[in-house]
Amino acid sequence: MSAISLRLPRRSANAVVGGFIVGLLVLLALFGPQIAPHNPMGLDLMAKLQLPSSAHLLGTDDFGRDILSRLIYGARTSVWISFATVAFAMFFGMIFGVLAGYARGWTDRIVMTFNDALLAFPGLLLALGIMAIFGASRDMIVIALGLAYMPAVVRVARSSVMSIREREYIEASRVMGNSEFITMARHVLPNCIAPMTVLATTMFGWVILSESALSFLGLGVPPPAPTWGNMLAAGRPFITQAPHLIVLPGICISITLLGINMLGDAFRDWFDPKMQG
Repeated sequence: MSAISLRLPRRSANAVVGGFIVGLLVLLALFGPQIAPHNPMGLDLMAKLQLPSSAHLLGTDDFGRDILSRLIYGARTSVWISFATVAFAMFFGMIFGVLAGYARGWTDRIVMTFNDALLAFPGLLLALGIMAIFGASRDMIVIALGLAYMPAVVRVARSSVMSIREREYIEASRVMGNSEFITMARHVLPNCIAPMTVLATTMFGWVILSESALSFLGLGVPPPAPTWGNMLAAGRPFITQAPHLIVLPGICISITLLGINMLGDAFRDWFDPKMQG
């Protein structure tokens, strides 16, 4: 058997590696308190800025807090915020996108005018503005990032619905006497699941990166609660003395984004007929 035949197809390799990384992230989020070896906010000033050792596998920060435990709890924070933000953006984005694409006319114009107004602001800048006005908290991060990414969902949902509503089975549903609401619920929405799944997976990575950026700028989850972003910010003054303070959170963010992007590529290959074969 040749070496080529032993290789996994790109789609399968992306799914396996991406699924493993994302699964590990979810596992840390669900069972973080049982996995973390120390209290992530427990102070030990006598053990500050220690290098990795048997007592602290990844070392300690400038307050003597265990970095491994803080990274695990940071994963919990990232997963919770990302999941809630994606759910927020997908829920409202699907409602407005399906409504605009199916109803057309003035409804489409009003929805898309509002949507284009949100698109005029860069997503992270819009989130920064909302956070600066209403303050930093988990709920406000979800709302701010959800509003920032909702326009992308509206556009994808609208374009999908506009192509689906012209299909023969949609006309058949109307001929059978089904109401417009029943037609949308039974025939239009289920056929939007594939592109929405790909978008949601990709957006999950966007949100993790944006949440880390907000935390790095001091507008994320308030300290001392650990997030990967505020761990990066806290480690900047010690970049020469203890470089592991910024290297380790940066590696976590990079590996997480890699896994999510690979899983998103696998979903795209599965759902897009053009990628088959």
